[in-house]
Amino acid sequence: MNARPTVKERRYSPWVFVWTFLILCALAGGQALILAEYARIDKLPLPFILGMTGYWVIVAAVMSVVTYRQIRRRVKPMEEFAEASRQVAAGDFSVWLEPRHLEGSRQWDSIDQMYADFNTMVEELGSVEMLKDDFVSNVSHEIKTPLSVIQSYAALLERPDLSEEQRIEYAHTVVVASKRLSTLVSNVLRLSRMEAAGAHAQVDDYDLARQLADVALGMGDLFDAKGIEFDVDIEDRVLAHADAGMMEIVWSNVLSNALKFTPSGGRVSLTQTSDERSATVTVDDTGCGMTASEAMHAFDKFYQGDTSHASEGNGLGLAMTKRAVELCGGDIAIASEPGRGTTVTVRVPVAR
Repeated sequence: MNARPTVKERRYSPWVFVWTFLILCALAGGQALILAEYARIDKLPLPFILGMTGYWVIVAAVMSVVTYRQIRRRVKPMEEFAEASRQVAAGDFSVWLEPRHLEGSRQWDSIDQMYADFNTMVEELGSVEMLKDDFVSNVSHEIKTPLSVIQSYAALLERPDLSEEQRIEYAHTVVVASKRLSTLVSNVLRLSRMEAAGAHAQVDDYDLARQLADVALGMGDLFDAKGIEFDVDIEDRVLAHADAGMMEIVWSNVLSNALKFTPSGGRVSLTQTSDERSATVTVDDTGCGMTASEAMHAFDKFYQGDTSHASEGNGLGLAMTKRAVELCGGDIAIASEPGRGTTVTVRVPVAR
């Protein structure tokens, strides 16, 4: 992490006072010399009056210019900052304030640092705005797909010439699409709550081994129905310090992915170990696997690397899983190789 540059505070330098004092002394001395020339004259001549008037006009002009320059040096950055803030408030995130000095130099002061911090803030706001737009676009697209299916098959169901077999098939397609839409909406709401500012987990001590056993028992029939060998190796009892509700979502999502991407005749194993600091849960499958690029983006929202399974999900499961693990103070990692399978490793804190 780069060190933050030292900021020199913009204070009035003692030299400003010294030079101002010397200039005023010189001006007063000039007036004294002029007065000395006419000290013995009872009546001031016109040239003297004009000279003194011109002298003070020049003094006033010089002081006005100096004062104006000093004020502008301090007011102009604030005007630029205010204008840039108005542009950002209007939605323009291309605004950039150029610092007046080189970062890290002795001239770098608080105004320069304020500009640099403002630029960083605008960049981050622009990134957030872009992510929000992408998220809305992806949600709209994902909702549109099942809605189109529902509308199309609902229209077909209105046809009077349908056979009973066709009617059952079309109705089943509508039900599947509506379930997918319901799942998408539920996942979007869950993920939004998890990512909301101030979101936090209801952390408490609970029996992780019992939870894993219950999830494995509930999904055992699904693995059997697909012809997948499902091995479970967990400890008799281990107390995790996490949010039990969130972690149940994690195990369900990870095992569902293993079920989805493992073909019939494959194998999925659920293993849990622990030490005095954390519990480690590993889900290993012999499925299709992922490339390094796909694994890198596996936790991105709406990312679906294997398009052959795209209709079976919406790309939110692992994003929600990662967020839940992070909120519980744990971490999650994926190791995968095409054609050999995927290993998901989750670590959560244990009770102390």
